[in-house]
Amino acid sequence: MARLSRNMIITEKIDGTNGQIMITEEGDLFIGSRNRWITPEDDNYGFARWVERNKEDVLKLGPGRHFGEWWGGGIQRNYGLSKDDKRFSLFNVQRWALYGTEPQRIETADPRIEKYQDVLPKCCGLVPILYKGLFDTSVALQVLEELKTYGSKAVEGFMKPEGIVVYHIAGNVGFKKTIEKDDVPKSKIK
Repeated sequence: MARLSRNMIITEKIDGTNGQIMITEEGDLFIGSRNRWITPEDDNYGFARWVERNKEDVLKLGPGRHFGEWWGGGIQRNYGLSKDDKRFSLFNVQRWALYGTEPQRIETADPRIEKYQDVLPKCCGLVPILYKGLFDTSVALQVLEELKTYGSKAVEGFMKPEGIVVYHIAGNVGFKKTIEKDDVPKSKIK
């Protein structure tokens, strides 16, 4: 059982649409939304077309399922971006370092094990990290208030961010908290 007094990572919850890229060991590529596989002909806000255009880079993610948010102009909050400015930000901020940055050591249960981040392809981003440190709900609420007061870290100057995701590392579980309508299930929000 995981211990509560362990580290957490708080990231910005971006309001777009869920996207996933699955790459098989054989190098086959599948593109998905939250609940279905998509193609450039049966797309989700242009995500499949974007993956196909960037296929050479996207395959550098390697085998596995890669989940993130497809967001920007024309998707949910838009973030003040033009309709042609859409971005893919992966959720797993522990595993990945942004293109052009130095990979960092990944925290593991055994400190003798040295594991380092992989570097993302240039076409992919990460959800913004807002805090790393000991799990504390008061810190999470403070980070949420700062996001509300100072705006999005995904797009500086955008003043209607959605909220945060709190990831408890030892528990391997995430929780979301939104700025507006946090007490209302997403299925009931119009």
